[in-house]
Amino acid sequence: MANWISLSNFQSWNSGINCNNLQIGQKVCISQPSGLSSSSNYNGKIFREYIDALYNGVKFTDVPINTGVSFHFILSLAIDYTSSASPTNGLFHISWQNSVLTPAAVQAVKSQYSNVKVMVTFGGDNISGHPVQFRASCVNSWVYNAVSSLTSLISQYHVDGIDIENEHFDSVSTDTFVSCIGQLIQQLKSSGLISVASIAAFDGVQKQYKALWDQYNNVIDLVHFHFYSYPSSTSASQFGGGAKVLASFSTGGVGPAPSTPLSAIQQLKSNGRLAGIFIFGADGSYAASSFQYER
Repeated sequence: MANWISLSNFQSWNSGINCNNLQIGQKVCISQPSGLSSSSNYNGKIFREYIDALYNGVKFTDVPINTGVSFHFILSLAIDYTSSASPTNGLFHISWQNSVLTPAAVQAVKSQYSNVKVMVTFGGDNISGHPVQFRASCVNSWVYNAVSSLTSLISQYHVDGIDIENEHFDSVSTDTFVSCIGQLIQQLKSSGLISVASIAAFDGVQKQYKALWDQYNNVIDLVHFHFYSYPSSTSASQFGGGAKVLASFSTGGVGPAPSTPLSAIQQLKSNGRLAGIFIFGADGSYAASSFQYER
């Protein structure tokens, strides 16, 4: 485009605009609007989906991939605890089905689709029925172990980013959680190991994630906003005013039927306030609807 403005930036600065039908006199932005971070390049064009949360054998190739969006698979999940949910102080290993979602499968889907990125999430609710607690013996040792173990995992699986979804905190203070996760993201990003970091905040642990956001939002690219778990008094503006917030719904039987959050998502889209969406997840869609909502 003219004035050295890329088409992707022009579209991200002018949410909802139809570049094939510009009108004489129509007002458009030709620079980044104030108050919007660089992550606004995702605005309206990002789709994320958790995969292998239910261990039912769903493959990357089962999921319909729209080439017109930035498409993120989120591997569920890497864990820093044993099979009995005993914490290992930041020493991560995979718990997804390595026989299905292999490093070769990750590399293949990324090679086939240039718009696909693959993330890994960690935290989670439980292992074998045991609640998974975030426990760090100290910030420095947890961060050191996490960076070391995740560096190997990220390299092996060709991972582009991480997603934080810790749900239980036991006696660990909010300050410790914030320092551990914030420093981890900073180090992985500064070393070039990842390009995207997201958090999956929800009701019940909003205190921890809001504190993390307040201190480290400069390195957090996206926030998953769980429509189905927040009280009605909660506003997405608490996490960046909407520029980085992805609306969500579940196809796995959690929360309201997809039609309810989809109605809200349509309203956000029509108002130019939809950064993107994520679905939990591919496993539920595969089993229940043959990916009706993804299509």
